[in-house]
Amino acid sequence: MPVRDTRQSHAHGRPTRSLFTRFSQAVARYAGKPATFVAAALVIVVWGATGPVVGFNDTWQLIINTSTTIITFLMVFIIQNSQNRDTAALQIKLDELISKLDGPREILLDLEELDEGELEKLRRDFEDMARKARVAGERAGADPTGGGTKSPRTKTKA
Repeated sequence: MPVRDTRQSHAHGRPTRSLFTRFSQAVARYAGKPATFVAAALVIVVWGATGPVVGFNDTWQLIINTSTTIITFLMVFIIQNSQNRDTAALQIKLDELISKLDGPREILLDLEELDEGELEKLRRDFEDMARKARVAGERAGADPTGGGTKSPRTKTKA
């Protein structure tokens, strides 16, 4: 199935994104910056410093409790949106790589769609493969962490 090139859907070569997508990306980008953390810490320090001035009253406590609860509640949705988009993009990239390699099982292309039992079976299969590779490597005198020998798929330049 041909993949539509979304990069051409915008005049500047960028994909067209919804307002919420642009908003959540911007919020996630700024929320992860050190300056944002410093600003949040300063708000807490200023709030704490005003406690003695207002007598540590109920309104003073309610201000920080309410504001942090609202911010946390909204950030959950922003972060989840960003995480969902990043995971989907990463999955598509991995699917593209897996589909082009020789040898991988095609069942791995939609791995995220499998139920827990099927995922557990595949995980056990890979654990068995890793265990067998370690045993074979130990018999050959290789480093069990993989540092001593090259993988059969590793290509070296002449």
